[in-house]
Amino acid sequence: MSMIQEFREFAVKGNMVDMAVGIIIGGAFGQIITSLVNDVIMPPLGLLIGGVDFADLAVTLKAAGDGADAVLLRYGAFINTAINFLIIAFAIFMVIKAMNRLKRKEEAAPAEPPVPPREQVLLEEIRDLLKKPG
Repeated sequence: MSMIQEFREFAVKGNMVDMAVGIIIGGAFGQIITSLVNDVIMPPLGLLIGGVDFADLAVTLKAAGDGADAVLLRYGAFINTAINFLIIAFAIFMVIKAMNRLKRKEEAAPAEPPVPPREQVLLEEIRDLLKKPG
């Protein structure tokens, strides 16, 4: 088997396609959460603590000078990223929790016993008739 054929089999496997779709959707979901945090959650939170934009919160470690930019410790951006992570982690937790609940319901549902073949039913009826006294 050539390397190209082997790669083609690997690339078109169901798991690989599912993983690619998951990565694409995850990237889009990450952008939505980033927008939610930066554009919806942080502005009112910043307003509550005195009109501060979290993205602008920083400590200057070294002032700008001699054509060099200032060295900043941008802890506000870190706060935004941490909130992004918490929201994404919570959302994934909720999805997995829902999937586990559905899986438990499927496992808890008793499977109906298979219907025996007609021949077996007839043979059982004949056996029962032969066992009857009389």
